[in-house]
Amino acid sequence: MYRARLQRDLDGWAAKGLIDRATVGRLLAEFDQREGAFSLGRVLMVIAALLLAGAVLMLVAANWDLIPRLVRLVGIVALIWAAYLLAAFFRLRGSKGLSEALLVGGVVSFGGAIALVGQMYHLSGDSTEAALVWFAAAAVTAALFRSPAAVTVTGFLGFVVFFAEWSESFGARDRLLLWLMPAMAAVVIALVRYTDAGRARHLAYLLMIGWVVILYGEFEYPVTALAIAGAGAVCYLLAALPASPARQLAREAGAAPAFYAFLLLLVGLGILHGESEGVGQRLLLGVVTLASAITAVALSGRDNGAVRYLGYAVFAAETLYLASETLGTILGTSGFFLISGLVVAAIAWFVIRLERRFSGASTLSEER
Repeated sequence: MYRARLQRDLDGWAAKGLIDRATVGRLLAEFDQREGAFSLGRVLMVIAALLLAGAVLMLVAANWDLIPRLVRLVGIVALIWAAYLLAAFFRLRGSKGLSEALLVGGVVSFGGAIALVGQMYHLSGDSTEAALVWFAAAAVTAALFRSPAAVTVTGFLGFVVFFAEWSESFGARDRLLLWLMPAMAAVVIALVRYTDAGRARHLAYLLMIGWVVILYGEFEYPVTALAIAGAGAVCYLLAALPASPARQLAREAGAAPAFYAFLLLLVGLGILHGESEGVGQRLLLGVVTLASAITAVALSGRDNGAVRYLGYAVFAAETLYLASETLGTILGTSGFFLISGLVVAAIAWFVIRLERRFSGASTLSEER
């Protein structure tokens, strides 16, 4: 997506005579050589590694009773070590894409080995403990090889741990996730910074959003939702305000910190909407939500497209919601559609004015 936008911008600048075509080609070639650039070959190698690892494990599982126990154990361990040693070999040879694919296959094989060995030796424990061991092994692999692909697998395994615990325990152990999910998110973030796996940070942020939902499920009170919304507002302002001491750190992490902080604020406000009673409370929450959306668009709209479009969507949805809660009950269905049409037209005018303002601000900054 970013490369297509970059190429479109470069072509436009070349058409206006700002840069020459040779420079466009050199810039795109430099971008394609970066480690984080999209490569269809690397994606296909990772998919192939997943399919091969799955095929081997399914083949072993299908003939499990026919294979002697010692042979099973040695074969599983050999498969994992072969994947890791070959990954190290190809990494030293400079074939990083193939190395990443082998690491993914090794991590997946390790998870399958946990299940197969547990079944073979009737080991005590539950799926949450097995998933935690798998998560830890993937994290160690990512750290040892500085592998972005293994970091991504580690992030997904955080959700495996979450679903394993959620499906097994609805009693006292439910609160295990209250500290476990932030801990796993912290591990993923640390690995992201250590391995420069920028895209995997989204998984850590989503783990924290899931943790917030669990937190509210454990302490289902309006004050909990208010605390969630307040925390989201504070985090967003820290990431977006120009005078914030944390803004530079947030900008280095890209658009994600401001977007997910804003999303956290909206999660809290959404829960409060469900807890509200009476037109007065809903109107107050609606005003706060509209103000939050406008503030987010004003602070981050020019540089952060994710926040901008989320702010637009929230502004439009909240406006229609308020119209249905207030005017809709008074004017009836036809009046509601009339008011909704006028509201959407007003939103469109507001968005166009903001876009022009951002465009003008960008032009002035370039001229300076």
